[in-house]
Amino acid sequence: MACFLIPVAEAIVTTVVGKSIEKKEAAPEVMKIHVDGNLEETVTKITFSQKVKWLRNMLWGGSALLAFEHVWHGEVVPWFPFLTAAGNPEDAAEMLHEMSTVGVTMAVLVTAVWLVMVGVTSYAERRAEKDETVTE
Repeated sequence: MACFLIPVAEAIVTTVVGKSIEKKEAAPEVMKIHVDGNLEETVTKITFSQKVKWLRNMLWGGSALLAFEHVWHGEVVPWFPFLTAAGNPEDAAEMLHEMSTVGVTMAVLVTAVWLVMVGVTSYAERRAEKDETVTE
């Protein structure tokens, strides 16, 4: 019904936070690494604002797909109150329950996947800095 509104709310927050971080962030750090021991390559570390952009894109994309699915099934309409469940008190209670269970779960799951992505990339960057060697 309206479970996509929770990830949309998180996407709005991450958009605002990401833009403010981007303004305050310094230039990205550049590293020189050796590939196969002889070829030197210059790489740029991924900034935190870029990592927040990943989360923002995941949330907006998933929310857009969910919203389309709800429009397809007639749960979201182009006239007031826009959500068909909002017109009936019994349906509104069910809608709020769905938002608080399914919507929150989806938002938490997307954020957890993003945290794993950030952890893996941070580990790879630290390893490249430490070893200064990346093998193909």
